[in-house]
Amino acid sequence: MDIINNGIDPDPDFGYLRVDRYNEKRTEKLTKLYEQVIDTLGEDVDREGLLKTPLRVAKALQFLTQGYSANPEEILKSAMFKEDYSQMVLVKDIEIYSMCEHHMLPFFGKAHVAYIPNGYITGLSKVARTVEVFSRRLQVQERLTNQIKDCIQETLMPSGVAVVIEAQHMCMQMRGIEKQTSVTTTSAFTGEFLNNPSTREEFIHLIGSKLH
Repeated sequence: MDIINNGIDPDPDFGYLRVDRYNEKRTEKLTKLYEQVIDTLGEDVDREGLLKTPLRVAKALQFLTQGYSANPEEILKSAMFKEDYSQMVLVKDIEIYSMCEHHMLPFFGKAHVAYIPNGYITGLSKVARTVEVFSRRLQVQERLTNQIKDCIQETLMPSGVAVVIEAQHMCMQMRGIEKQTSVTTTSAFTGEFLNNPSTREEFIHLIGSKLH
């Protein structure tokens, strides 16, 4: 069974009942693999604190990479409406949590996404959901930025799309160079944002402004 729900349902005896549904075969395989990993690291997989760790990691990895099982184009289309609006639509400060494909360590930060409608708009939550789908995969920040841009451009066919991502990478902070305050910024533009400097400057100004 694939991941369906990770919500919390009420339970009269304990206050809540956590609902976790995962692909059973994948969970079993990953659990066995992580038992081997822990053993190879020199730890006792039968130690009390580690008894359920392989299973927890198996479930956690499936949650962190659940973007593979979702279709971002269908998400955008599920709330796609005709609308006579041709000014910038900006959804900024979208939290992202992803996994670096080189070391499988987290990187996290914020995405800012804008588009200029050309006959169609989509639900604002669908923009954030599109970011979520692509970020919940093994990624590099550069590809993530382009995938969000391309998906919105190809699905909504707007007059332009702009995406900026600012993120901190644990592979730089916990290992390697160990620079704790470094932030990586990537950007990608199409249409009006790419060809019209004033439109791009407006976008950059807005994502840096505290309007809320």
